[in-house]
Amino acid sequence: MERRLQELSPELHRRFTDAVIALQSYLSKYQAVFPYFTDHSELHSLSVIEFCNRLIGDQIGQLNADEIYALLAACYFHDTGMGISADHYAEFSNKIDFGDYFERHTKRGHEDVQAVIRDYHNEFSGLFVKKYASFFEIPSDAHVFAIIQIVRGHRATDLMDPGEYPVCLQIPGGNTICLPYLAALIRLADEIDVSASRNPVLLYDMEALTDEKDIIEFGKHNAIRTVSVSGDAFTLTVDYEDPAIAGHIASLARKMQATLDTCRQAVNERTPFRITQERVEICKI
Repeated sequence: MERRLQELSPELHRRFTDAVIALQSYLSKYQAVFPYFTDHSELHSLSVIEFCNRLIGDQIGQLNADEIYALLAACYFHDTGMGISADHYAEFSNKIDFGDYFERHTKRGHEDVQAVIRDYHNEFSGLFVKKYASFFEIPSDAHVFAIIQIVRGHRATDLMDPGEYPVCLQIPGGNTICLPYLAALIRLADEIDVSASRNPVLLYDMEALTDEKDIIEFGKHNAIRTVSVSGDAFTLTVDYEDPAIAGHIASLARKMQATLDTCRQAVNERTPFRITQERVEICKI
């Protein structure tokens, strides 16, 4: 995508690379809030971009410069909400519709703030984009809307909603942006970035983990050696000795399949693009 963007629009490519430089250190701030959480740094953003490239494949020629710019930018912005400051949390929380979330989660304190950030980090990320759009030189209000919707769409939004995800969002200059396709790409790419390489031992002290949920998460991710993308499937290649891990990986695969089904339906029914993958497979070595 980046090479294609540079060919189509050097100016949009410059805006993207400048944003990346500014975001690289910021993305690591999530570790202050989630010291033992799976990686959400710029390394994860790069992996999401690479998975998007694989999912797009030969359809890259159908994407215009504005679509590529919006998706690339969203890949770097999509987890900015994980490392927001206390001031940003207070400011952004007033703008998010939490529904009955706090009625269902009655505890209070720092751990609850962590839970809210984790569960709504796509919304916090979208508000981060809106607040700092001019700083990152996002070129128009339409581009800002597109990036926010793709960022929000990496989890839990309705890709079938034509108001939230129009198929042809008009952009100044004549291009349109196909939001259901781009949001589906980032949602799938984020979902399948689960291999052991996402949590390299040089970044985390595995022996320091004490929370059972964290131990399970890292054990599960470390058991997944690779995730490959073929024309019709995602394949998790796994290696483990603890039989309990098998159940956690199977549960993860079912979650992936549900996400794939949702994204495939939205793209194949609403857009001229295609998600060709149909199933999630597990291959034990």
